[in-house]
Amino acid sequence: MDQGSGGGPHRARGRFGAPSCGARAPGAPWARFSAWLECVCVVTFDLELGQALELVYPSDFQLTDKEAASGILSSASAFVSVEGRGAPGTRMTGTVTVGPLCLCRQVKDSSVKRGYFQKSLVLVSRLPFVRLFQALLSLVAPEYFDKLAPCLEAVCSEVDQWPAPVPGQTLNLPVMGVVLQVHIPSSADKPESGPPKQCSHKNLLPAPVVLTSVHELDLFRCFRPVLAHVQLLWELMLLGEPLLVLAPSPAVSSEMVLALTSCLQPLKFCCDYRPYFTIHDSEFKEFTTRTQAPPSVVLGVTNPFFIKTLQHWPHVLRIGEPKMPGDLPKQVKLKKPSRLKTLDTKPGLYTAYTTYLHRDKALLRRLLKGLQKKRPSDMQTAVLRRHLLELTQSFIIPLEHYMASLMPLQKSITPWKTPPQIHPFCQDDFLRSLEHSGPQLTCLIKGDWLGLYRRFFKSPHFDGWYRQRHKEMAQKLEALHLEAICEANIEIWMKDKSEVEVVDLVLKLRERLVRAQGHQLPVKEATLKRARLYIETVIGSLPKDLQVLLCPP
Repeated sequence: MDQGSGGGPHRARGRFGAPSCGARAPGAPWARFSAWLECVCVVTFDLELGQALELVYPSDFQLTDKEAASGILSSASAFVSVEGRGAPGTRMTGTVTVGPLCLCRQVKDSSVKRGYFQKSLVLVSRLPFVRLFQALLSLVAPEYFDKLAPCLEAVCSEVDQWPAPVPGQTLNLPVMGVVLQVHIPSSADKPESGPPKQCSHKNLLPAPVVLTSVHELDLFRCFRPVLAHVQLLWELMLLGEPLLVLAPSPAVSSEMVLALTSCLQPLKFCCDYRPYFTIHDSEFKEFTTRTQAPPSVVLGVTNPFFIKTLQHWPHVLRIGEPKMPGDLPKQVKLKKPSRLKTLDTKPGLYTAYTTYLHRDKALLRRLLKGLQKKRPSDMQTAVLRRHLLELTQSFIIPLEHYMASLMPLQKSITPWKTPPQIHPFCQDDFLRSLEHSGPQLTCLIKGDWLGLYRRFFKSPHFDGWYRQRHKEMAQKLEALHLEAICEANIEIWMKDKSEVEVVDLVLKLRERLVRAQGHQLPVKEATLKRARLYIETVIGSLPKDLQVLLCPP
């Protein structure tokens, strides 16, 4: 599952590259299934042989050796408590990781040296729908462990009947006698102040289980032990600082890392992150080397060995066992990195980092008040997410305004000249503009905003944001130029032009038409029609031999 959002995880988002099968063509076997899941895997554990991939479904899906070893098997070795239905004498467990998501079962068995046998059911998807797949696993895994392959085949067949996950739509997804109602997020969605309203389901039997989100974790639950330091952690994420998260289990590790990487919305998270990282991962040596500075990565681990191996990392978050819902758990304390102990590291945020912004104490008071009033976790999450959203927006809006000022004026775009260039981003000019249009206009939090921006300029997130905005502006510029050409009188232009110049125009217009039809340029349909007409007019003015060359039969 990938955060960017929607493609398959890769190095900057998880562990998987494009799987060998790729997307299935519409109408092909399992085409609908592949719109949601790549495959379902079963992994068994042997004390002497280690992990082994027992089953992959659909059976024609091909995993590379690296995908199977570093992704499926390492995630399947996760073994932690999670609520679930299990037979007596069994232990149901689950973990959320980027790429695969798995749920394990451990059953006592005296015939096995280890004293029990252990099996994992693993879902692999290109979609970042963590909460949907958690719900799916909690339904499917207990049944699978009782009935095995026939159950798995039946569930996959049901998923193969689901409608496509079209952004912006609310869908009802039947599986194992339950209907999961989900909303597929889209870029047009506005941030909600609370959980989304349920859709009408009077005619649905059984009544659906409504998931408030397919992809957003319960942020309040994830951040409960670190609520006092949310703003510090937000700054670390914004600046792309290396952060090691040492958790008691893969599930806690995974959810904390995913929660941290989601707290910059709507800014895209551009750094590397690993929700659950082990010593068997292929990048272990790269991340643990001391010959260069730690990479910009958020690393989730459970093995205390990493405390010793990554002692040179500037920020380490050690969290303890999750507490039962109710009162606010004891908040981890800020501690100096020198207090890290190899074997017995107490919970804490080990860092010498000093925040640029003052802490917003009102947020913590509001969340504490919510606990006292027994406000649902989803509502607490909405409060927390709204705070982080407004903080990020206050930081980004001045950058957006300045970037917009770099766009050439529309009146400077003429049809028969190369469009003007986007003006360069000057950091000093931007910092000077903050005096009149800075974050203070939308945010009450005080602090060294200028210092935060200066450091942000050196982070992968500024680079990612700037590249994306520059690309969008360049496309807009190209679209405006195409519109200017289409609004001009093409016949007057052609009067004194050579055949070479006319052919060059045809080729350029065709290239832009292809880009526009592929939605790479923001162009109206009327402009596209006019461009096609222009191409026909221009070709018609050329000699027959050139017409044949440009429009082969």
